[in-house]
Amino acid sequence: MDRAPEVASFLSDELDRVQIVRGGTAEGDFARMGSRVDFRDNSTGRMQSVTLVYPGDADIEQGKVSILTPIGAALIGLSKGQSIDWATRTGEIRRLTVLEVREAALA
Repeated sequence: MDRAPEVASFLSDELDRVQIVRGGTAEGDFARMGSRVDFRDNSTGRMQSVTLVYPGDADIEQGKVSILTPIGAALIGLSKGQSIDWATRTGEIRRLTVLEVREAALA
């Protein structure tokens, strides 16, 4: 909350829609820790692919994005075809659409 209150608030809202799955297995292709997510920024048309990781594993040059960043928090939990509005670090509101979700090998 101290370092990124906006992101923390967004993640808190996301927790309201969480579904807990027993045994660590979940059905469906939705963005979760370790997922490789292809998405489109609907404002610019730019397509991007990132892997969702914990903050300590983040490396933007390798496409590893922390779930505690605005884009990471927006992507987690989404499935192919879903869209969400998210606020950039500058406060600009953009809409993104998930194009593909797959598991990625984390090194």
